[in-house]
Amino acid sequence: MLFLVIIFYLLVTGFAMWLLLFPSGRELTLAFLNSRMASLRQRWDRWNRKGDAVLAGTASGIRHSFSASIGYVRGNYVIVGLVLLLLIGPAILAFMLSGKSMLGGFEPADRVANAQIAELLKGELLVPPPPLPPDMFTTAEVVQVRPMLVDASRNWQLLNPEYAQRLLLVFKIMKEKYGIEMALIEGYRSPERQNMLAGMGGNVTNAAAFQSYHQYGLAGDCAFVRNGKLVISEKDPWAMEAYRRYGEVAESVGLTWGGRWKLMDFGHTEYRLPGVMKK
Repeated sequence: MLFLVIIFYLLVTGFAMWLLLFPSGRELTLAFLNSRMASLRQRWDRWNRKGDAVLAGTASGIRHSFSASIGYVRGNYVIVGLVLLLLIGPAILAFMLSGKSMLGGFEPADRVANAQIAELLKGELLVPPPPLPPDMFTTAEVVQVRPMLVDASRNWQLLNPEYAQRLLLVFKIMKEKYGIEMALIEGYRSPERQNMLAGMGGNVTNAAAFQSYHQYGLAGDCAFVRNGKLVISEKDPWAMEAYRRYGEVAESVGLTWGGRWKLMDFGHTEYRLPGVMKK
């Protein structure tokens, strides 16, 4: 219904602009109106002569008003044009911006972006980086921030292949564009480990088993490698800027970034495939 209203509005405004811009259009319209008025007068005359006088006076008033309007437009066409532009422009712009959703048959923007990224990844199978030495996950800084990280899985083969390729693309962009080396610190997470982490309190995670994309290989926690050390702490200004860039890049390839959540998780990304997580 809204689409029909917009079409009708555009037709009416287009006809009005045609009258204003083309003299021949005005002449044809006046001729048509005059012919219709003459036909109406003849019919009315057959019905009631007194009514003919009333109709003739009305027609004369209409012609006079219409002629006066045309004269005003001719003398003030710049002002009239600007007013019409202000009136019609927003409606046309809104129609152009929302046309796809109203007309139907178009894919959602995020699905189109995901499909384009998937096509790009088909031509290049990215390879996971070499695993980091285990002692990098047992430093005082890392243990303080993530005390049980040493036992986490960092096996890329346990991740969903499409998510893994997108995350590797993020790693590649971060390295080539910003010179930041990234590392996967936890990927797949078993239901038992998820419940154990949930039992440590809401400051760790609010998700129990199978309430996290980690259990489906569709989520990963990442950090940065600087000067041969793993940098996780959000108190480090360099790390926070790196997390911000990481979030931007991750979202640009269709991933969800945990840095926008109420319980912010700056190193977390996930790929929300439809139908995976139960409501």
